[in-house]
Amino acid sequence: MTSEAVGAPSDGAPAILIEHARKDYGKAAGARREAVSDVSIHVSLGAIHGLLGPNGAGKTTTLKMLLGLVRPSGGRFEILGIPASKPGARASVGFLPEQPYFPGQLTAFEAMSLYGRLAGLDRTQIAEQTNELLDRVGLDGRQKTLLSKFSRGMLQRLGLAQALLGSPEVLILDEPASGLDPVGQRDIRRLMLELKESGRTILLSSHQLSEVEAVSDEVTILNRGGVVARGHIDQLLAVAGRVAVKATGDGDLPPAVAALAVETTDTEVARTFTIAEHNVRAVVDALDDAGWAIVEIAPERATLEDYFARLLDEPTAEESAAPESADAKGGDVW
Repeated sequence: MTSEAVGAPSDGAPAILIEHARKDYGKAAGARREAVSDVSIHVSLGAIHGLLGPNGAGKTTTLKMLLGLVRPSGGRFEILGIPASKPGARASVGFLPEQPYFPGQLTAFEAMSLYGRLAGLDRTQIAEQTNELLDRVGLDGRQKTLLSKFSRGMLQRLGLAQALLGSPEVLILDEPASGLDPVGQRDIRRLMLELKESGRTILLSSHQLSEVEAVSDEVTILNRGGVVARGHIDQLLAVAGRVAVKATGDGDLPPAVAALAVETTDTEVARTFTIAEHNVRAVVDALDDAGWAIVEIAPERATLEDYFARLLDEPTAEESAAPESADAKGGDVW
């Protein structure tokens, strides 16, 4: 469905709203298992939102509840301001499952035609969009190839192409780079950024943290069926009390700067190092006195891999003698 058919949510409303999602399996008290205990996710309109967590954290179950593929035990789900259970909301969504399956006896064109008809497209739209999308995901010239001859990576590309049929405003991508080589992963990152530039909203679930860090504006991190961190990625990864300085100059760093700098990195263009935030003025003055030029001063940022590992190493509220809330642990900015 095109953007004109559904429209944007009211001002300030998220493109995707999940509040207090819960999924229990098993009816008997002793056999009941909580796959998702209390998950809330707000995805801003036009953003790429990363959904992270270890295996079994509840990511895929949460996505399937949003899409109506799994019946939730509780919670509120909206897409573009419309309850997700209504056909109008789901018609605005393109979905790539974690392990897409396609009948091997079909050609790529036949598979796209099948999903195009399910999306309500006519023959002309199907033909035009199929050729354009297969080319866009790197499958140009494969229209007549049987899917039984496709590699796993090619099937993943086809899955992304079918998710784009009908130009959906919202895309939900579960492990989109799974099975792809590094070149394919780069292509998917570029495509996601292009889609964002065109105004699409993307909810991205991935184990590839570098991929999420490269494209995401916001992230939500799940562990054991609940949210442990969420917010803008720059805020989550900022290292409290430290800043990164990039500067250019001849020779070694001035002694007054070298005494305060750690984690120094040299390139042909500039030298980058980190300092304590309260030393910024002294470092700026020392660099200026020595004739150095400051290129950039910004909050020090951890890698998403380091942040993720540190976060999941923290004890849960039940395990900690002095438990703290998930919001306090995760730097919740909502």
